[in-house]
Order: sequence, then C-alpha cells, then structure tokens
Amino acid sequence: MSTQPLSILVAGASGFIGTPLVHALREAGHHVTTLTRSEPRTASSFRWSPGTRPLDPAVLDGADVVINLAGANIGKLPWTESYKREILDSRVQATETLVEAMRHAAAPPALFLSGSASGVYGDRPVDVLDDDADAGRGFLADVCTKWEAAATAAPEGVRVVLLRTGIVVGQGGGALAPLVPLTKAGLGGKLGTGGQFWPWIALEDEVGAIVHLATSPDAADVRGPVNLAGPEAAVSNRITRRVAEDLHRPYLFSIPAFALRTLLREAADEMLLSSQRMVPRKLTESGYRFRHATAEDAVDAAF
Repeated sequence: MSTQPLSILVAGASGFIGTPLVHALREAGHHVTTLTRSEPRTASSFRWSPGTRPLDPAVLDGADVVINLAGANIGKLPWTESYKREILDSRVQATETLVEAMRHAAAPPALFLSGSASGVYGDRPVDVLDDDADAGRGFLADVCTKWEAAATAAPEGVRVVLLRTGIVVGQGGGALAPLVPLTKAGLGGKLGTGGQFWPWIALEDEVGAIVHLATSPDAADVRGPVNLAGPEAAVSNRITRRVAEDLHRPYLFSIPAFALRTLLREAADEMLLSSQRMVPRKLTESGYRFRHATAEDAVDAAF
C-alpha cells in the first residue's frame, strides 16, 4: 500500500461495494471524501446531481484518486424500458460529470478508477476472457461500453483504470440478495443448466482489489480494463449449491431457462444465464493476493 496517505474522492460511496470500500480506505489512513445526491451529513461529503448540473471542480482540489462506483442497481426488477434507460444514464451521466470536473480542475487527479462490469463481455460460454478481451453483445455490454467510453475521455495525464467487476458475493447484497430468501424458503436449486460460468468475487476481495489498485505502488502502471473476478473459475451451480449447504436447506429444484426468461425476461439472460469465464490477469500480476481462493470460500465468508 501507499506509504503516504492519499486524498481519495469516492462516488457511489453508500452502495454495497462503496460502503465497505470507504471504511477500508479510512482504516488504511487515507483521507476520503464522498459525493452524495442527498443533503451532506458530514464535512467530508459533497452534494452532486449528475445529469442536472455540473460538479464544482473545486471538489476535486487536492484529490490524488477519484473512484467512481455510481449507478442504478441492476438487480432492481423488472427491467422496464424506463428503468433500462436509468441503468444506462445513471452510469454515463455520473462518469461524464466527473470527467468534466476534471477538465476544469486546477490539478486533475492522477488516477481515475471507474466502474464497469463483467456484463461488458456478453454471453461467452467458450471464451476465456482476459482483461483486454473485446466487448460482447447485449444490453449490459452496451451499457458497459458506453460507461467505459465516458471514463476514457478523462483529461490527458489522468491514468484511467476500468473496474470490470464480476458477480460480487457478500452479505447484505450482490449476487446473494435474491438467492438467500429463495433458498431459505426451500426453493434453492440449479438455474438453467447450472453450467454457465459466473465470474464471482468475494466482497472482501472486491474491496481489497480496489484499495490495491488505488493505493499500491505495485499497481502504479496498471491502466485500462481490469477484471475483478476470483482466481478460480466456477459455474453457477457451485455457488447456488453452496448457499443451500451453508443455510442447511434442501437443494432440490432445477429452474429451466425458459421459466427464468418468462419471469425475468431479458434480465434472466443478462444476469443469470450468461457465461463469462473471466481471468484476473492484470490484478494478480500487479501483486494482489486474494483472501478467498474459491467460490465456496466466498459464499462461506458471507454467512
């Protein structure tokens, strides 16, 4: 980690990933300020309104790093046409607002870590996906492509890292949020074939990886897309089965793909049935060491 405290601005600080990230950065001794859409409650928070008004460039004064995790929750269903627009606009507008403030800042940050997601790859059941693999097709692939393009428009001299986050496994949200209540009700089971690769990552490692990329001298040359996924590939059946085992509930059902599509429509293919075998090459080559080496470890840590 950095030997000197850094000044870090975080957008999306109150979310499932942002909340523990801010805590971890502060625990490590860094000075963290946050952006909020509501009235700030502390002197370390600033109000902003992406897509409505510009962000005062002075908010970035002295910031060494900007971390952008802002965006509407893709797990909120159903995906109506208006909500799909919100998923896209909330990400692109937040990123464009930050980039525009950087352009007018007296001293832009040296590093911009901007969110993206495994959805950028689309459904790729055969490919092994390195960090620089091409984007795929689909709604989320289109969202991520536009999201990343907004980030890479940052001013010259700002190093941009695109956080291609996989399926985050942790307590209180992420991939387990819909699985836990169903499993507790005795409805746990295989989704589709259960053989699709889910690019899982433990919440602790998601946070640890972002802290590493933001503050470690070993990561000082990392730029562009970075896959945030666990070190070992796992199919979805391993994860859903482990949830049932940890909750001591039966694992009896197999929910066919057509039933998921009937219930969730497009979101079924985009979130549950797509296959992405992501390899976190850049992350491991920069020296990051995972706390949770298997999908089962990640699920266990969430309970």
